[in-house]
Amino acid sequence: MTWQERFPKDKQPTMAEVAAYVATPLWGALCTLIEERYGSKPKLSYSGCSMAPGWNVKYQKKGRAICTLYPDAGSFSCLILVPERVFGRAEVLLPTCTETVQRRYWEQKPSMGGRWLMLEVADEATLADVRELIGLRCDEG
Repeated sequence: MTWQERFPKDKQPTMAEVAAYVATPLWGALCTLIEERYGSKPKLSYSGCSMAPGWNVKYQKKGRAICTLYPDAGSFSCLILVPERVFGRAEVLLPTCTETVQRRYWEQKPSMGGRWLMLEVADEATLADVRELIGLRCDEG
């Protein structure tokens, strides 16, 4: 059963149900980091977006998006905005990132205030990159 079939628009999942569906410790590690380091609480939101329809988890700090997490069976993706004002710092960080993250960064043309990166978090290396990018996003002032 797909995520959308299991949790249609009128059936909001709990965070425990999301974690059980995602079924990877990477999910808990990222959620805990965001909640503890940045004091952000998860907000479940339904999106009709054709690229990633269904329930997702949004994190914000001071009214600005930190990231949005998109659950999938056994994995998840993270959408992060790298703001234009931190491009210099991001580009210093990039050589330490995975090839996939580097490629995604350069493939995304700046629009609506920065580069929007959708990253599948399937391993510790990508999780580490996501943590660093979130740090740039949250510490940018």
